[in-house]
Amino acid sequence: MVNYMWNEYLNVTSLDEALETLANHRERARLIAGATDLIIEIENGVRTGIDTLVDITRIPNLDQISLDEDGLIHLGPLVTHNHCVASKLIREKALPLAQAAWEVGSPQIRNRGTVAGNLITASPANDTITPLMALGALVTLRSSKKERVVPLQRFYRGVRDTVMEPDEMMVDISFPAMASNQLGKFIKLALRQAQAISLVNVAVIMTFSESTDEEHAERMVEKASITLGAVAPVIIHAEEAENFLKGKILDQRTIEKAAKLAEEASTPIDDVRSSSEYRREMVRVCTLRAMRDIASGEIERIVPEDPVLLWGENGSGEILSKSTKHSAKTNQIKTRINGEEYTFENGYRKTLLRLLREDAHLVGTKEGCAEGECGACTVFLDGAAVMSCMVAAARAHGANIVTIEGLASNGDLHPVQQAFIDEGAVHCGYCTPGFIMSAAKLLEERSHPSEDEIKHSITGNLCRCTGYYKIISAVEKASQVE
Repeated sequence: MVNYMWNEYLNVTSLDEALETLANHRERARLIAGATDLIIEIENGVRTGIDTLVDITRIPNLDQISLDEDGLIHLGPLVTHNHCVASKLIREKALPLAQAAWEVGSPQIRNRGTVAGNLITASPANDTITPLMALGALVTLRSSKKERVVPLQRFYRGVRDTVMEPDEMMVDISFPAMASNQLGKFIKLALRQAQAISLVNVAVIMTFSESTDEEHAERMVEKASITLGAVAPVIIHAEEAENFLKGKILDQRTIEKAAKLAEEASTPIDDVRSSSEYRREMVRVCTLRAMRDIASGEIERIVPEDPVLLWGENGSGEILSKSTKHSAKTNQIKTRINGEEYTFENGYRKTLLRLLREDAHLVGTKEGCAEGECGACTVFLDGAAVMSCMVAAARAHGANIVTIEGLASNGDLHPVQQAFIDEGAVHCGYCTPGFIMSAAKLLEERSHPSEDEIKHSITGNLCRCTGYYKIISAVEKASQVE
């Protein structure tokens, strides 16, 4: 049975159109880009009273990362987590943000989820808020009547509660690029290495002045920024620890004292994932580890120089009808699936997963969790691997979609499909389409991936039948096909 989750879906092509719609509908409208949080929240009844979704992904130039003449880095509202991971500028001048973006969800989620959306969702466990607050980020909010700039630290009023008005859109995120005398690190602690919510996350950024003691290479801390996530109703600064570090040499005793002060700043809760006592101790441990790395000057970058993105050979993809304004309520959804043109008269009030299965009758794409956790519904949307359960059906208008049925060519199986058969990587088979889609996209990016790259490409896919060994073996075999 289809759960009709909204009444109208608009694809807009300009900021003015988006802001006008918000002004007219206010609380009953929401802007969406990745919608990796919002779609699930609507479906689960967390967000109610929303009639209209306003898709801003067709507005040009909102996915840019830039450095201005004043040394500020700017992120547009359509910048995804994988855009940050792939950006040399972010990796070099805002490493803690790149590290946090790399820890978010899975490649499929990072291809859709935006940094702006992560900030607006306002969960204290969201990963990118912590480094951006440590970096001193500002957010620009715009409505049809005014524009205002708000420090990120003042953006939050509580859990999932921000100062944004119903008619406002976050149009920019800005923060100073890290200078040559600054070092920083982000550390996330979770129950799994991927697809997990933070139990604790910590961002530490140190500004140093060179010591006058020429005998030693030690440096004095001019300024420290230590922010803590998932241990208070909002992301917080460990202010006592920051103040303590000023003017200090970052030796072991100082590090231990500052880490203890950071622990004392936290006010975590007990929940199903962790006790408050454990979280407090892990604040100390994570802060200590970050400062030790910074003191050594040998920070583990975490983010590879050539990260697995599941963008394929054509980058992050382009919407075929990017300049076309469209109302799914009054117009047909016209899309291309597996190279064939499809027209849908309705079906826009559901997810892309359900549109594919129920309206296009392409049932190879599976529904496992319907929450972006299992990856069984992975498809290619405008060139990038995504979870179709987290995409609104009307996003398909003007898009190019590939499902598991579209991988074979001229009756011949895709090398990954054949390798799964040859290596016995298929067990119950339910998760198999998602694994094959992720692996096929990986092989578009690099023809001979390493084992670590193969493992990372399938972090968004779960299998309950196996230990993954045959799956990895199948991808390795497929990569050897010339």
